[in-house]
Amino acid sequence: MYGDPALPPDFVSLPYVNPDAPKGGKITFGATGGFDTLNPFVRKGSTPWHYRFWAAESLMTRSLDEPFTLYGVLAESIEVPDDRSWVEFTLNPAAKFSDGSPVTVEDVIWSYETLGTSGHSRYRSFWNSVSKIETTGPGKVRLSFSSDNRELALIAGLRPILKKAQWDGKSFADSGLSEAPISSSAYVVSDFEPNRFLEMKRNPDYWGQDLPIRKGTQNADTLRVELFGDGTVMFEAFKAGELSTYREYNANLWHSAYNFPRVQNGKVIQSEIVHQKPTGMTGLALNTRRAPLNDWRVRDALTLAFNFEYINETITGGQQKRIQSYFSGSTLGHLPGPASGETATLLEPFADHLIPGTLEGYAQPISDGSLRNRKNLRKAVKQLNAAGCSVSDGALRCQNSDPVTLTMLIRQSDQDNKSIADIYGQALERLGIQLQIDVVDNAQYVERESNFDFDIIPIRRSASLSPGNEQYLYWGQSGATQPGSRNLAGITDPAVDKMIDAMLAARSSEAFQAAARALDRLLAAGRYVIPIWQYDAAFIAHVQELKYPDHIPIYGDRATYFLPEVWWIEP
Repeated sequence: MYGDPALPPDFVSLPYVNPDAPKGGKITFGATGGFDTLNPFVRKGSTPWHYRFWAAESLMTRSLDEPFTLYGVLAESIEVPDDRSWVEFTLNPAAKFSDGSPVTVEDVIWSYETLGTSGHSRYRSFWNSVSKIETTGPGKVRLSFSSDNRELALIAGLRPILKKAQWDGKSFADSGLSEAPISSSAYVVSDFEPNRFLEMKRNPDYWGQDLPIRKGTQNADTLRVELFGDGTVMFEAFKAGELSTYREYNANLWHSAYNFPRVQNGKVIQSEIVHQKPTGMTGLALNTRRAPLNDWRVRDALTLAFNFEYINETITGGQQKRIQSYFSGSTLGHLPGPASGETATLLEPFADHLIPGTLEGYAQPISDGSLRNRKNLRKAVKQLNAAGCSVSDGALRCQNSDPVTLTMLIRQSDQDNKSIADIYGQALERLGIQLQIDVVDNAQYVERESNFDFDIIPIRRSASLSPGNEQYLYWGQSGATQPGSRNLAGITDPAVDKMIDAMLAARSSEAFQAAARALDRLLAAGRYVIPIWQYDAAFIAHVQELKYPDHIPIYGDRATYFLPEVWWIEP
């Protein structure tokens, strides 16, 4: 994106892998919920979250040590003009699917068109920016873009590439459990039982095993995901030795709940993987599609009523700091106080309708740590009154409407957010608001989330040091009404889209930083999400034979790109 890749053309392996890592063994993960499809690339149905990262290869892949750099996988070479109005990929002639057939330009074109029109909504916005896709020579495919968006050339390299012939005469979108997509990646589905487990084995004939980008990666012979009804049962299964690894998200439990026998005798190791990423956003999203949550003053009142200090002490022992904004903890996060410099210049055209706090500066409210939170609740009442809401007969009514009842949607397996909701509900009751907590199974959750059937919902959006097109998916206007969109809050602020535009059109890191800070101000002051605690490190408990390299990349543990990608099993 900016400058040159850190690695030379003749690099041998990524800097954060063990190029001599042994191959073999089995890693068993746990997950909550269930699955009802083997196609992770469509909107219909759900799969274990790990699966889509293992199920297909792409033209390029990330380096976890470089924010803005991709390296070729299926693509042997990449060409872009200075203005990045198009990108051309030349396929590696050795690239093959697991059935031995070659990966062709026709497969690439079909994959882009199919995912862009009938695939999951995460793929749609990119396809809308493609003006043309065409073959330009043997093994060559070119995508031309309809907008000034310098990141599109990189995003193009990250789409999964699937086998066109597999789906001749079949419905890709409705495939369900009938068959898994034929893979060009290192792993293929070997066994499964819906809602019980999914198992994948490393393809011994995987075409890319000698590529420098793959050296020392994808080391396990078998990857298995066991499904559980809730997190408590899953943790007990890990304690009993049924799982190879377990991710802990609660710092208090990390320091207090890992004294069971397998830890004491050294069979389980606790590893903390630090990172240099922005905090991203984890918290409770407020659905602005519904009144009265479409009024920023009501959202401000709900944020004031959220007693973070008390909740944090109760659930994590106060050991995890609060997220302050969407890119806090990095140079992309907005600075305290009034906006200045290029950031202020970018926001100035929208000054007349910006939510208070955007230009002046906004910080999350702080309570006194007591259960009552009286000072902030008094402020909340004033904001509700300003929004035309008042309490009568013990219930809050806005604009003389029916009593305000807010529905919070929670997965059955999500114990932490259930605990948060129980405490938060007591505070809202003192404002005259009834919080209805709907705890549902995975299938119901996915359906209701996709159709925005909630007032409040837990949200987690990780952030990188190279935020870009995915920000449209998270916060852009186009996703506000699209079923399945990741814009859970229903944000429709044109200024948000303009700041993302500015990020993607930036020609320097300084211009990019200014646009990211402006976006951060808009989102934070918008009170669209009530943030909870941040994760400065990944807490990963694992069996002693599971090893990882000494060099930790700047992104640390990033989903499945780190574990199991670069881990190995010591014989």
